[in-house]
Amino acid sequence: MKLVRIISAALLLAACQSTQPVQEKPVQAVATVNVPLSAEEKVFALTDSGLDLLGRSDVNRFIDNEVRRGHYSRAQLENFFRQVHYRPSIIRGMDKPGTSLPWYTFVQNNASNIRISAGNVFWRNNTEVIQAVAKHYGVAPQLLVAIVGIETNYGATMGSYRVADALTTLGYHYPRRAEYFQRELAEFLQLAYEEKQDPFSFKGSFAGAMGMPQFMPSSFRQYAVDWDGDGHRDIWRNSGDTLASVANYMKQHGWQSGAPIAVPVAMQPTPKLQQIIDEPTALKYTAGQLRQLGVVIPAQIGNQEKGVLYRLEKSPGKYDYWFGLNNFYTIWQYNHSRHYVAAVRQIANNLAAANANL
Repeated sequence: MKLVRIISAALLLAACQSTQPVQEKPVQAVATVNVPLSAEEKVFALTDSGLDLLGRSDVNRFIDNEVRRGHYSRAQLENFFRQVHYRPSIIRGMDKPGTSLPWYTFVQNNASNIRISAGNVFWRNNTEVIQAVAKHYGVAPQLLVAIVGIETNYGATMGSYRVADALTTLGYHYPRRAEYFQRELAEFLQLAYEEKQDPFSFKGSFAGAMGMPQFMPSSFRQYAVDWDGDGHRDIWRNSGDTLASVANYMKQHGWQSGAPIAVPVAMQPTPKLQQIIDEPTALKYTAGQLRQLGVVIPAQIGNQEKGVLYRLEKSPGKYDYWFGLNNFYTIWQYNHSRHYVAAVRQIANNLAAANANL
């Protein structure tokens, strides 16, 4: 089969020829920098790739499973594992102690005036496709631009690790989440086959997230869209494909056209209300239930509407309280952080006000 020959050639020859990344023609303002192998990583590349990986039983089980799926031969997959590099800097990045920044710091880092100004430029440069995608999917245009803005600053910081290296490093050298990243590696190999691309040409973050919207391979395969019909779902350099992919993700996760994301509420914190705030994010409580507990929710929100009660620390020790609705939860599924959703909302609101006449 011609397609198998294409993939075979890519996998078997990649070691002896240079390959071009998927984002051959960067989108506006892209400033992606390649991350060279450090001296330490060059040593690991020689000692912890190739035969060492092929001697592992979990790698061979993975190869067996992929061969059964029918797109790659054992020889092609063994050659793939001979060419991947273990990147210890990825493990260090994953193991950095997580710090939960307060909202007043997070918002400055992620929804600054600079981020919003860059979004206005991106909107002006892509007005026609933004409006077309938004209309087609019924998703607010300002949301689509805001997601691309907070994820990669409109394509400026998409990541420069080889996705093959990132997913293999995490799948076989990061036990805490090895199963997840091995699944993503399998999805990635299928993605490369479907896109007819050399697997080693894909670049992304240290966790394997790709393109302007930072899709993991499983999300790419399920939600990425070929908006312009050129046969590729190009979320690295094609604004139409990128925006349509984000819109499709939002639509498939329950976005409600014209509905609010969140509304401010007034309340006196009680142990019960604080317990609700601290619970895992879910559409669990109705507005009516929270009103019975003393939460003052705007009248336009019906008693049966479910949402998430949360707070944002506007200055040290001082909080604003919010009720996040269905669209809040939809965005949260894209990135499991309430601060993330609040920042997206803030960017989107500013962009909508500045581009109302476009």
